[in-house]
Amino acid sequence: MAKLTQEMKDMIMAQQCFHATVSGDGLPNNAPKRSTRFFDDETLMFNEGTGGTTYKNIMEGSRDVIAVVNCDIMDGYRFLGTPKVISEGEIYEKAAEMAEKAGMPKPIAVILVHIEEIHSLKPGPNAGKKIS
Repeated sequence: MAKLTQEMKDMIMAQQCFHATVSGDGLPNNAPKRSTRFFDDETLMFNEGTGGTTYKNIMEGSRDVIAVVNCDIMDGYRFLGTPKVISEGEIYEKAAEMAEKAGMPKPIAVILVHIEEIHSLKPGPNAGKKIS
């Protein structure tokens, strides 16, 4: 199983993450999710606030690809995973509380993305290569 390093966690928490999904008809979608953060060493999460295309694609069974890049140091990562939608329970309630404290609306759901692969987005000979 792919595991996040501390360097990856720090970058996720400091930089904008973009999520890519695909519709059942094969139409790609890419969207920023500023609430992206790590849940544990093998899982990323974000609050779904709008119920838009990313959410609809996930509800239709799309996997999620999350990209994060720090342009200042020319480094980044791509995480491929399977999302799980959570709309009640302890994880959801904690996420909703965090959103309220940050002045954000209560999320429609919390999405946990279990990471299956990690790829480098650092320029050079290993760009795009699987690292975990």
